[in-house]
Amino acid sequence: MHNFKELKIWQKAKVLVKDIYVLSEVLPNAEKFSFTSQLQRAAISIPSNIAEGSGRGTNKEFCRFLDIAISSSYELESLLLIGIDLNYFTDEKVSTLLETLHELQKMMIGFQAKLKSDV
Repeated sequence: MHNFKELKIWQKAKVLVKDIYVLSEVLPNAEKFSFTSQLQRAAISIPSNIAEGSGRGTNKEFCRFLDIAISSSYELESLLLIGIDLNYFTDEKVSTLLETLHELQKMMIGFQAKLKSDV
């Protein structure tokens, strides 16, 4: 078992959630229960699954939750790109978030590979 609060991937994902919530404040009220909600849920899913997986008994189980966190990160990336297409966000506002997200994706995939090699 791992202490999720000490994992760099969880720490980085938690900061990303805050950044996504700040970004979502500019979305129209009409999107409150659709796009905004989906964007926030995808972001929250990342650190939540890292935390849940860290409490599992085996690395194999943790890897399964990391798969979900990684998938949620790709969903979040897709939503950010769609937000640009819908003119909700500018490229400039999202570019830093996408860089952070790509770094987090690489970190999660690397950590997952390490866990798999320890099995």
